Amino acid sequence: MEQREKIALTGASGYIGNNLLQKLTGYSDVIALSRNGDDRENSEHVEWRSCDLYSLDSAEKGLEGADYAVYLVHSMMPSAKLTQAKFEDMDLILADNFARAAKKNGVKQIIYMSGIIPQDTEELSRHLKSRLEVEKVLGAYGTPVTTIRAGLIVGPKGSSFPILTKLVKRLPAMLLPKWTRTKTHPIALKDVLTALKTSIGNKRLSGKSIDVGGPEVMSYKEMMQQTAEVMGRSTRTMDVPFMTVTLSRLWVSLITQSPKDIAYPLIESLKHPMVAQEENMDDEISYGQTPFKEAAQFALEEEKKEEEKKSKSSSSKKSDVSDVRSVQRILLPEGKDADWAGDYYMKWLAGLARPFLKVESDANRVSRFSLAGWKKPIMELTYAPDRSSSNRALYRITGGTFSKMTEGSKGRIEFRQIPGTQECIIAIHEYQPSLPWLIYRLTQANVHIAVMYLYKRHLLYLIDKKEEHQQDGPVKRVVHMN
Repeated sequence: MEQREKIALTGASGYIGNNLLQKLTGYSDVIALSRNGDDRENSEHVEWRSCDLYSLDSAEKGLEGADYAVYLVHSMMPSAKLTQAKFEDMDLILADNFARAAKKNGVKQIIYMSGIIPQDTEELSRHLKSRLEVEKVLGAYGTPVTTIRAGLIVGPKGSSFPILTKLVKRLPAMLLPKWTRTKTHPIALKDVLTALKTSIGNKRLSGKSIDVGGPEVMSYKEMMQQTAEVMGRSTRTMDVPFMTVTLSRLWVSLITQSPKDIAYPLIESLKHPMVAQEENMDDEISYGQTPFKEAAQFALEEEKKEEEKKSKSSSSKKSDVSDVRSVQRILLPEGKDADWAGDYYMKWLAGLARPFLKVESDANRVSRFSLAGWKKPIMELTYAPDRSSSNRALYRITGGTFSKMTEGSKGRIEFRQIPGTQECIIAIHEYQPSLPWLIYRLTQANVHIAVMYLYKRHLLYLIDKKEEHQQDGPVKRVVHMN
């Protein structure tokens, strides 16, 4: 018998992933990756694995044995009890770990689900900038990437289409601002699934970014009107020249009760025409055949079934772990890397906080932070040479009175350079403070943000100082010769 290829599928329990999973098992074995994969039962052609893509170790284990990998991850919601981070910085960490893990495991191809990128990329929204940045990072370590770029995906769950349906359902009349006349290229979920499936192992599409779209190019206003018809509702609309995108995102979030972490970035992107561009389209996968109304009808019926299932099933368990994820982006001086940034940070902090804070580092790069008058260190960071390199420095949180150390503690801080740039991500993961949560939020959490801001400003000062020196150098030499 011919051996079935293995496909690692991220977000396998999510909106697109769960539907794609059903399509893939007919001809391949699937490694289904999910945060709670261990709670799922394996089947003949599906192996569930718990995978936390914020951890490089976990990502590498998750992709073991995979021939191909499908990347459907998008981090727009908080991922810890306290998340101090922009979604684009969290997305970058997830993509970087995935790309590194794919390279280590010899994955032949990454298939990435992204959004349509407008021709004018100078003023992209944060959401689309992040999608483009993730695409570049996924391919930064040599694994070929096939990117499927779609506009609004019409299907149950998801993000954009459910927001649109809630607006139609809850408002008998709508004042429509300018962005609702922006053109987009909706595509049915089943057509997106076909494009993703067809791309896997397709050498002709390897290394390409492909736009996909349905048979109609429409405005958001037209989609709202057609969705209302499918629902059997009579919704009056009126075009208005006012209501900015900033005001609209608040309005949409309030009406639909969508988390602002999701609604805000999506609404900010609506100013861009999200239409598939002919030069980026492929005859085999780009042209979806499902009309908008048909796709909307199917999505609404599936949503109704999902709501009925939820009402019958018990609520999901929530984690009671009081953990912290904090991510900041800095700019490194030319010629410096992430390993330098980590080592320099320890020395810089020792000078910044003197005499209130003492920082001692030994030859093994174990750093202990002590408050004046305290014998015991409040924090201990241990450099992990086996998991570090010039572009990634990892320090494990190994002790200190400000840390809650339990069996299997995974608290860590890492300095990670963005491939091909002088930008660096400083991230704290799975840190559990020992201070009472309210006190921590009011004190230590704010101090950390302030320190990161000062470190960022200090590095910018070093960059400016070096540039001034380079500019002044030739002038001084000319004066000396005269």
